[in-house]
Amino acid sequence: MKKISIRVSLLVILCVAIFILLALYSNNQVSALDKATYKDIKTFNEVFDMVKKNYVEEVDSSKLIQGAINGMIRSLDPHSSFMTPDLYKELEVETQGQFGGIGIEITILKDVLTVVSPVEGTPAFNAGIKSGDQIIRIDGKTTKDITIMEAVKKLRGPKDTKIIITIMRDDMSTAKDITLTRAVIQIKSVRYKILEDNIAYIRIASFHERTVEDLRKALRETSEKLRPMKGLILDLRNDPGGLLTQAIEASDMFLTSGVIVSTRGRTKNMETKAIARNNNNEISCPMVVLVNEGTASAAEIVAGALQDNGRALIVGTQTFGKASVQTIIPLEDGSAIKLTTARYYTPKGRSIQAEGIKPDIVVKYINPSEDKGNTMEDRIREKDLKGHIKPAKEDGAKLDETKAKDIKDSSGFSPDNQLKTAVDILKSWDIMKKNLNS
Repeated sequence: MKKISIRVSLLVILCVAIFILLALYSNNQVSALDKATYKDIKTFNEVFDMVKKNYVEEVDSSKLIQGAINGMIRSLDPHSSFMTPDLYKELEVETQGQFGGIGIEITILKDVLTVVSPVEGTPAFNAGIKSGDQIIRIDGKTTKDITIMEAVKKLRGPKDTKIIITIMRDDMSTAKDITLTRAVIQIKSVRYKILEDNIAYIRIASFHERTVEDLRKALRETSEKLRPMKGLILDLRNDPGGLLTQAIEASDMFLTSGVIVSTRGRTKNMETKAIARNNNNEISCPMVVLVNEGTASAAEIVAGALQDNGRALIVGTQTFGKASVQTIIPLEDGSAIKLTTARYYTPKGRSIQAEGIKPDIVVKYINPSEDKGNTMEDRIREKDLKGHIKPAKEDGAKLDETKAKDIKDSSGFSPDNQLKTAVDILKSWDIMKKNLNS
């Protein structure tokens, strides 16, 4: 029976190899590339056979093939991944905006599981976990060679269950164990408040399934309270992104016309262009968008759309620089592939991949309670990730070469000097208009 099972597995692999080879034929000619591909598949077949026959313990064929697929996808870029059925379910839970866990955004930096940022008010945040912390063990088991989705599965769990993470930090001489109690992490996508001089403040923490609905509600309620609304601050700082469709719809709420974002990939069906529609109910007051190093992906789409269309002034520091589109491709067995299929471009044709959005006015974050060795400017960006997709300069895409001017908050000690700068800009907007028109 074992021999039959091995033969069947090898037959399946051989059939796949033949199918790929046939698909690569062009005018009945086999190119050098096709021959090289066939040779590589033959090598894979040989290795598979050797492992099955000679490994010290019996190995499940499906486990070997899944491992090979996982390795293949991981070799592409930091954002492509293979998800088993369980990991795919974890991703679906995440997009709904509520799950059990400790509340951190993570990435793989220099082959080490690293904290991008803790979510405010969560167990990780309250325990003092910081951006840049390296997680070297989870519950005593090493995180070496772990994937993002595998780490997510380990870190999440039912409410009130405990987990021990072992971290290393630049200023630590030895690793430190931190015991955390999981909680229900309910990411409230949109928050708002009324500021001085009839200025509205809206923060988007991430883009998930309810973001547009929550944003529409926030705009309606602030508009009703402020008659007139003299200015709007849209805070996208530390927003890691999320669903592309939600980012496009959110941008459309502030634009009456123009391109929002375009995408281009290797295949024709990945060439898309989202255009703003005039719904006759867009907010027309002056806008400032706050960004920083933690502003990524879908959040950068919104910032880029509003900047390129001249709708808002971008204030803060250069953004993360993730301008690639991932497509989720479900497979028959319940697993899925998250594959980078395109780059996106701002309305003016800029590719900000590994570059980020450069603010119109650069304002570095100042917090007197922040440790000197843990400033926001030290945070990781897309360009720091191993295997990141290079910036695209082809097809007429232009990289932003604008050099923004550094501005420091006059107080220097405000708990949030970036927000204060945004308020000051909007408060003086009418004065500037009068001076320009006089």
